[in-house]
Amino acid sequence: MTSFFQGPTAPADGAIPAGSAQDPVPSRVRVEDDRTGMHPAALRRAFTDHVQFSRARDFETATAFDRFVALSLAVRDRLVQRWSQTQRTYYEKDVKRAYYLSAEFLLGRALQSNLQALGVEDTYRAVLRELGIDLDEVMEQEHDAGLGNGGLGRLAACILESMATLELPGQGYGIRYEFGIFEQVIRDGAQVERADEWLKFGNPWEIERPEYAVTVGFGGRTEMVQDARGGFRVLWHPADHVLGVPYDTPIAGHGTGTVNTLRLWAARSHEDFDFGLFNAGDYVSAVQQKNASEVISKVLYPNDNFDKGKELRLRQEYFFVACSIHDIVWRYTKTHDDFSRFGDKVGIQLNDTHPAIAIAELMRVLVDEHSLSWDEAWIQTVRAFGYTNHTLLPEALERWPVALFERLLPRHLEIIQEINRRLLRAVTVAFPYDQGRARRMSIFEEGPERMVRMAHLAVVGSHSINGVAKLHSELVQSSLFRDFHDLWPERFSNKTNGVTPRRWLFACNPRLSRLITSRIGPRFVTELERLADLEPAVDDPSFLAELRAIKRENKEALARIVKRDLGFDVDVGAIFDVQIKRLHEYKRQLLNALHIVALYLRAKRGERVHPRLFIFGAKAAPGYRQAKLIIRLIHAIASVVNDDSRVPELKIAFLPNYRVSLAEKIIPAADLSEQISTAGMEASGTGNMKLAMNGALTIGTYDGANIEIREAVGAENFFLFGLTAEEVEARLAAGVPGRAAYEADPELREAIDFIRSGFFSPEDPTAFHPIVDELLGRDRYLVMSDFRAYADAQQLVERAFVDEVGWSRKAALNIARVGSFSSDRTVREYANEIWRIERCPIQLVTPEPGAE
Repeated sequence: MTSFFQGPTAPADGAIPAGSAQDPVPSRVRVEDDRTGMHPAALRRAFTDHVQFSRARDFETATAFDRFVALSLAVRDRLVQRWSQTQRTYYEKDVKRAYYLSAEFLLGRALQSNLQALGVEDTYRAVLRELGIDLDEVMEQEHDAGLGNGGLGRLAACILESMATLELPGQGYGIRYEFGIFEQVIRDGAQVERADEWLKFGNPWEIERPEYAVTVGFGGRTEMVQDARGGFRVLWHPADHVLGVPYDTPIAGHGTGTVNTLRLWAARSHEDFDFGLFNAGDYVSAVQQKNASEVISKVLYPNDNFDKGKELRLRQEYFFVACSIHDIVWRYTKTHDDFSRFGDKVGIQLNDTHPAIAIAELMRVLVDEHSLSWDEAWIQTVRAFGYTNHTLLPEALERWPVALFERLLPRHLEIIQEINRRLLRAVTVAFPYDQGRARRMSIFEEGPERMVRMAHLAVVGSHSINGVAKLHSELVQSSLFRDFHDLWPERFSNKTNGVTPRRWLFACNPRLSRLITSRIGPRFVTELERLADLEPAVDDPSFLAELRAIKRENKEALARIVKRDLGFDVDVGAIFDVQIKRLHEYKRQLLNALHIVALYLRAKRGERVHPRLFIFGAKAAPGYRQAKLIIRLIHAIASVVNDDSRVPELKIAFLPNYRVSLAEKIIPAADLSEQISTAGMEASGTGNMKLAMNGALTIGTYDGANIEIREAVGAENFFLFGLTAEEVEARLAAGVPGRAAYEADPELREAIDFIRSGFFSPEDPTAFHPIVDELLGRDRYLVMSDFRAYADAQQLVERAFVDEVGWSRKAALNIARVGSFSSDRTVREYANEIWRIERCPIQLVTPEPGAE
């Protein structure tokens, strides 16, 4: 009898397995009964069948998009059997699972990563070539799954991929936003947001599970009633309901049998259509409830500058949390009769404060729905939850008005009030007479408008709180949550971020991957620390020459994209100076822009300036006016610099609509990685790791993971500049205005005056005065204070780049020494120290001999 959970079958008639040196001619392999075979003829048959039967196309009339969907479905077929077996194994072995709750999952494209995870990319490339199809062109048809805004969401995607590659039992939960992070269009130098319709043509990777829909309540009232045991319990009577429909996406481990799940929730109306209103002629009102419900999962990060935006954001967060907690509890109760082992079998990680309401929701479910005592429920809740903090910026730590909470989530407000009452009692016992401490630690912030501090709820309800870089974690403990650290020091730790080398080296930079493989073998793809074996090669002239040739080829590829998208030619011998990240003032794209103006003015005076292509990729939040003005300034500078034939050395490329698939093109081509955030404000950064992994040298502040990267690659292979976090804090406390640096530095003064004069905006000379006024005044992010150190470090960059052998040696050392920045290492630390989960290999079941 053949198992439904069937692994790849052996080729018929004793044929040699695909991929071997003696792979037979595809036409000689019998595959009629081979549904998910991995040899060339089976892969060819799967693709052509899906073109015909899934897309209803003749092969000759199939469009490029038809071919992408058909290939994706053929690949998904091969994941499904592993996916099913993975879930069956987890239940049979009753393993502890880690559940990763994140409002963002910046997945990017999936086809190539899934082909590589299955080990069939090269085979499928050859199969399609025989059919006259270019695999790269097929992969370009895939729309990025842009369900995130930056590092937070991309980290979540890397962590899920590493969990599957490490064969760790886990699952991700989030929101299936109909419109992801907006599509950025640049019009007259300004950012214009367009809807990112990533689902417009469907998503071949997901499977809808309407039978597991969850009902989520909002508003209403609570009622205390007597239970059967003579005690009391609270009933919540919501005023309205929304359905959460799950969509499952497979997350495949690289070279393993493990396929974990990302479950994203879509909001659906509890009652789609009111026939009474329709028959009465009120056609708009007949579907009003449906529209109001489904807006919850409509768009990533609604503009919360307005009250309605704030309310929608809180609805989004509770919606996906309520669905996810329901699902987690349901999975647990399938194999357990009580909740005494809940914390032994369930680990829930909060990726920042967005899902922090999960703590109150789990308490509600355990106490109100499953009749646990408060103390029993609290023990299991704290044992289950861990909280990852991603920011030290006060404005990024979520706070919700109590009045909004009371209107939307009345029962949860009661639970949070009880949690807070018990917290303050514990604080008073530990620190008697310290009312200031109690006030600082309270979950409720008193003021003109009373607020719920979600970060405090996350800390109180979690057994583990971690930062994401060494410095960040130190500041979390010594500054942000100092009072909590005094009370519970054992709860705090550091888990430095990492990135998956499968996407950010193996897939995005195949030329470099082949060179590394030729020197140390292929195991670095899943054991990145093996890059250290490259170090002897850094003194081999032939290796460095190959490395330079690869970098040049990657730069030529990016130059073609610049020509296509922006219309100008690029000198590939120039320094490719890259700053790609979310546009925020603390990330200091403005510092980079000021330096460009200074270099331009030097060149205009006839001073020697080494050729540079400044590459930007950044989106500003729609309501962030200052960030959007900085984008306008960069484009205004670019319009002058790029068109000045007397300064051919400098070019600026702001590549619009920055996204994962664009980053995969930029990163392999980068010479210089700009990691210039104000010290103490960048939690970690992951772009810094990706760029160093691909042989870019870093110019950066002593901030976030820059510190650990510099320690790893060597100070001589890193361009450090600027104030330390302690100096930043002291400078801000002293209130030193930016004008002090302006008065002391003639070059800075010239650049600022040039911008203020309206030279870059003759049609509106005052356009950039708000930027200049901020810099000369408060200068919150210390752009002016760090300018001179930054400009001097950039001169060191120029001198180093001229020595091409020396530069390539530094680049090689960066590659060889970044093995610790794999998300595999990060996930192992989470698994061993926070989640306490163990590796669970998946044994694929193959058909019995002679089975039908």
